[in-house]
Amino acid sequence: MTPAFHIAVLDDEVDITQLLANYLQSHGFRVTQLHNGASLMALMGTDPADLVLLDLGLPGEDGFSIARRMRENWRCGLVIVTGRGDAVDKVVGLEVGADDYVTKPFDLRELVARVKAVLRRMAPADAVDATVAASPVPPSADKLRFAGWLLDIAARSLTNPQGQAVALTGGEFDLLSAFARHPGRVLSRDFLLEQTRGREAAPFDRTVDVQVGRLRKKIEADADDPQIIKSVRGAGYILVPPVARG
Repeated sequence: MTPAFHIAVLDDEVDITQLLANYLQSHGFRVTQLHNGASLMALMGTDPADLVLLDLGLPGEDGFSIARRMRENWRCGLVIVTGRGDAVDKVVGLEVGADDYVTKPFDLRELVARVKAVLRRMAPADAVDATVAASPVPPSADKLRFAGWLLDIAARSLTNPQGQAVALTGGEFDLLSAFARHPGRVLSRDFLLEQTRGREAAPFDRTVDVQVGRLRKKIEADADDPQIIKSVRGAGYILVPPVARG
């Protein structure tokens, strides 16, 4: 039997964490309720969560700061769940590494769908939801090489031209995979959004643009003058270098 995914719910409102815990547990998740950043850091050191639901309005340390610390130290899913619905906050949330951003009030069914979408990018689909089929990856396409970089689809890893591993979030990995599978083609934002967040997600402006910007900082020699992933005005983005498979 597949072990239950561990979800950490961090919110200063006990009623909210209890509500989310009950609903997530009814869907087969193991849940830990937390109410401050220090307790989350302690949990990650002893019983790491597979995904964190993070509120922004916390006592003491700001939620954005906690998100940055999470991305610097651990690889896990990160979904911001907050009452802040301003577009700027949403963009900042993505820029600090969140995989998704959900505003309160929210529909519990939609939240679970978003949680599954993030976990699906991090693990085989049947481990998240047996009703969701994994995208087939031909054996010859398990490893994709471009401009000296090696993208290992099976291992979900990226190696730079110097042979060093480069850490990617789940969304960044899926975004780069989409580009590497379609080299030389202009990919629209809608297509990329579907590839990286799933059909369940409700898109909002600049999601793909922010993730492309983060990805460029990791793979481009100069993120301000990108040569690998180029913008095509009014159309989307394109991976310029040829890709070798296998």
